[in-house]
Amino acid sequence: MKKLFLLLIAGCSLLTTHAQKNTETPYGVMIPEGFTYLLDVPFTRQGEWTGKLDLYLPPSGEGPTPVVINIFGGGWNHGNKEKQRGFSNFFKAGCAVANIEYRLVDVAPAPAAIEDVRSALIFLIKHAATYNIDPDRIIMMDGSAGRHLAMMGAYLGNDHCFDAGYDGVPEIKIAAVLDKYGIADMVDFSVGEKPYGSAVRWVADKIEDREFIASISPISYVDSDTPPTFIVHGDADPIVPYAQSVLLHKALTEAGVKTFFMTVEGGEHGKFGQEKNSEINRAMVAFLKELGIVK
Repeated sequence: MKKLFLLLIAGCSLLTTHAQKNTETPYGVMIPEGFTYLLDVPFTRQGEWTGKLDLYLPPSGEGPTPVVINIFGGGWNHGNKEKQRGFSNFFKAGCAVANIEYRLVDVAPAPAAIEDVRSALIFLIKHAATYNIDPDRIIMMDGSAGRHLAMMGAYLGNDHCFDAGYDGVPEIKIAAVLDKYGIADMVDFSVGEKPYGSAVRWVADKIEDREFIASISPISYVDSDTPPTFIVHGDADPIVPYAQSVLLHKALTEAGVKTFFMTVEGGEHGKFGQEKNSEINRAMVAFLKELGIVK
């Protein structure tokens, strides 16, 4: 079965590789001249569900490139990778992008989505040479529930508690996390004073198990080895409380982790306006340049 799955990966990659000038992909992502893309590359199989990712790859002439792992948001209950856009700033910085999917709550509750993010991460590390990406320059990003999953994937590091079917990679170490109004403390978000319905649904029958909920909270894993983290959050967010990012920033700072916290005054849940979003994108790339991840 494992050999069959690897053959499926290879076959899918060959069938969906393209290299055209200023191409818009079937999923509406505009890629620059010299870039290639591979769509719906399978990275894991869980029962009848197959996890897939889309890869956008820079020209291969200058050695392995940084890779941004993008994880869509949607309260763990909706959304898909096919509607993800807005990678141009990373393309300009010479980054590859891996746009991944995961099991939504209707397929499987927590911690399934975390397991899928970790599976995608391990898959990319194992196939780094194939895709000409640098496993030492992995960036994880997106917003809201997707950012919670990105932080979990990154902050776990070499803790394999959610690595379903883990069979070993030399090291899992993320270079940076770009956190856009993500959930840091699932305990507060799901069983606190104002529990959020999607979180309650995702935690499902473990809602009374605070130890488990803490184990799916990124803030539980913050220590001196946590990846540098860029945080942006609107202080009028009606869905993910601004206090979540305040708490995370405080924990990172106390652990000695490099972090940058950008507050959007009056900003709601990702509704920042075009000018502010452009400012945020520039700030994120500047953060990555300061870390030496991109040039």
